[in-house]
Amino acid sequence: MKKRYSEPVVILAGGLGTRLREETQFRPKPMVPIGGKPILWHIMKLYSYYGFYRFIICLGYKGEMIKEYFLHYRLQGVDFTINTKTGGIVEHLQNDEEWEVTLVNTGLSNQTGSRVFQIAPYITTQNFLLTYGDGVSDVDVGKIFQFHREHQKLATLTSVHPVSRFGNLKIEEAEVRLFREKKSSAVEWINGGFFVFNKAVFNYFPSVPGAILEQDVLPFLAEDNQLMAYKHEGFWYCMDTVRDQEHLEGLWEAGNAPWRVWQDEPEFTGAIKDQTVSLGKSGSSLSL
Repeated sequence: MKKRYSEPVVILAGGLGTRLREETQFRPKPMVPIGGKPILWHIMKLYSYYGFYRFIICLGYKGEMIKEYFLHYRLQGVDFTINTKTGGIVEHLQNDEEWEVTLVNTGLSNQTGSRVFQIAPYITTQNFLLTYGDGVSDVDVGKIFQFHREHQKLATLTSVHPVSRFGNLKIEEAEVRLFREKKSSAVEWINGGFFVFNKAVFNYFPSVPGAILEQDVLPFLAEDNQLMAYKHEGFWYCMDTVRDQEHLEGLWEAGNAPWRVWQDEPEFTGAIKDQTVSLGKSGSSLSL
């Protein structure tokens, strides 16, 4: 049986997603589907595969759609039989996830740093994890968590090889010496998210709506030698445009999605047990 961790995973899911406007005019970016499931679901499946089952989702733009999704999650994509008289429901292929999901409104236009700062009251463990609601990877988040606990600094990010357009890192002996946001694409390592933080990191967060994690927090952690990098050589991809969404969709449909490290094993439940229904005075009956 896999180890289960009590440390929560915070997911940033409140941004406008303006570069994916063709989709985000109708739904929040984390709800854009890959293979019929929101990319948010794919991210959560990765974490839960490694034993992280508690999630705190930072809501903003169209956050009510994410709330609706989880309010009705049990019957999402599940076959079921309903008794129209009693309202009784028998689920057949049940969701095998057992997640605890906390949904927090963090403002319509607040920046990433502000959103993380607002969920501080929900952090009851010494450490917590954080990621963006638009990126998938085959990274072993359990190993990232272990790496974080071993180096005992306040913060860990996952560094990945760039696709394009992301923040640059200067790394020496796994320690981030410099965090520079989006200056050049011709670099070896970029910030891929998949963070682990000690809760003392909240001392670095400005309590203003415009606080940006990547500009107002991470650079200062790096200056204080409190930011470490877990180097990931494998797959990582951020869904930032329609082209990105189509690329990920193609990988999933082809059965070649590197981030799908889990295996779904739904439990089947029969529809209706044998029962006899009377057809009237003749005494004949019909077995169902």
